[in-house]
Amino acid sequence: MSSLPPPEELRAARDGVIDDVAAPGLSVLFCGINPSLMSAVTGHHFARPGNRFWPVLHLSGFTPRQLRPAEQRELLTYGLGITNVVARATARADEVSAEEFREGGRLLAAKVARLRPTWLAVVGVTAYRTAFEEPKARIGPQERTIGGTRIWALPNPSGLNAHWTAQTMAEEYARLRQDSR
Repeated sequence: MSSLPPPEELRAARDGVIDDVAAPGLSVLFCGINPSLMSAVTGHHFARPGNRFWPVLHLSGFTPRQLRPAEQRELLTYGLGITNVVARATARADEVSAEEFREGGRLLAAKVARLRPTWLAVVGVTAYRTAFEEPKARIGPQERTIGGTRIWALPNPSGLNAHWTAQTMAEEYARLRQDSR
C-alpha cells in the first residue's frame, strides 16, 4: 500500500490552499514557501514524505517529540505556528513567479502585523529574498522587521535541499529557538 495519494488526486490539488496554523502573539510563526500538492491533499503543512521540517523542529528543541503533519495544531500549544509566503499549492516551488512571491510577501507582512508573533521564520532564504526584495539576505536573523516582529531566514527543509543535512538545519533552527525564548 502506497502512502502517496493517487496521481490524479495530486493533480486535482494543484492551486489548492490550506489553512494556516496561527494565532495572535506566537513566539515563532514559521513560513513555508508554498504548499506542496501532498499538503493540499492532506490539509497538513510540510506533508510531503522527505520534507525534514518536522524532524528538524524536534531536533532543534522546538517540540518535545517529533510531530506528524496531522498533529500540526499541537504547535499552537508550544507558541508556534505555520503559514506560507504563497498560499496556492504547486508541484514545485519554481512554479511560483517572482511577482507572486512579492505579492505573497505583501500579504504575509499584513498577516504578521495583525498576528504580531515575536519572530517570523521564513524557511527558504531564496523565497525570503524574492518576497521581501532583499537579494543579499543570508540565513539567520534579518535587519528588516514587521512592526515589532523580527525575521529569521532558515534553510528550506525540503528533501531537495541537499546542501543542508537534518543536523545542520537543526543547529540553525536551534539558534532561532535560543533567541525566541
